[in-house]
Amino acid sequence: MNQAIIIGTGPAGLTAAIYLARANLEPIIIEGPEPGGQLTTTTEVENFPGFPEGMMGPELIENMRKQAERFGAKFRSGWVDKVNLSDRPFELTLEGGEELVANSIIISTGASAKYLGISGEKENVGRGISTCATCDGFFFRNKKIIVVGGGDSAMEEAHFLTKFASEVRIVHRREELRASKIMQDRARQNPKITWSLNNTPLEVLSGERGVTGLKVLNNITSEEEIIETEGIFVTIGHTPNTKFLDGQLDTDDIGYLIVKPGSSETNIPGVFACGDVQDKKYRQAITAAGSGCMAALDCEKFLEGSMFHDWSKTLV
Repeated sequence: MNQAIIIGTGPAGLTAAIYLARANLEPIIIEGPEPGGQLTTTTEVENFPGFPEGMMGPELIENMRKQAERFGAKFRSGWVDKVNLSDRPFELTLEGGEELVANSIIISTGASAKYLGISGEKENVGRGISTCATCDGFFFRNKKIIVVGGGDSAMEEAHFLTKFASEVRIVHRREELRASKIMQDRARQNPKITWSLNNTPLEVLSGERGVTGLKVLNNITSEEEIIETEGIFVTIGHTPNTKFLDGQLDTDDIGYLIVKPGSSETNIPGVFACGDVQDKKYRQAITAAGSGCMAALDCEKFLEGSMFHDWSKTLV
């Protein structure tokens, strides 16, 4: 019988794995086809404590993985097709039909940034295409960049990026913005922010060094235009990776898992959540790692207490 299974291998899941492994709980970590989450698409990480010279995102994830393995964590590859949380021990079914059972589960499946889905975008992620201003804004000092989006996040990130860029152009396919009035006013009052409304992105242009421009369609004149830029920040939202749970855990209206304040506990005893799958505010590697630590400690405490409690009477 497995004591703990961790679903997801970003900084949250790997931190949880390190803590549980050091507690001799021998956790099983399920990693999907893109292990490491969004850090694997980040070229250089300069804001993770302990690395004054910075570190490549994939290298940071690989080091965390090795650290977890050193203490006895075991990794399994594959999608989780189905989870049964109605009884304990909990049951997981991986792609191909393999079944696993565990007394506790930590969910750290993250949230996937939404992309535009246009030509030249995917291949330039990390080469000028970004979905995180806090993570990558520093690399665009004194450069002209574009923010695509019309919501509060787009306005907030555009304002933040003006600390580094010489000019930030907001591109949005409509005339009206979804952002709140206070966020719109803040952006419009910033002298470094310019606007290209009623423009639909068509294609990301790039050269040897990365992004060079964004081709857009003017929805009023039907004319195409190329906006020169060295960076494009796509801020059209995130999708929490919770669909596989089939509604068994409480979520907000977007799909983010709800945890009890000050903890990683979900509405089902023995099931915990950490990282971006339950955090739609900060979405940083360091906060994800911190929440992974919380989940591991909560999980360890639960397993200790479950030895003396009949949880079958309290499960949904």
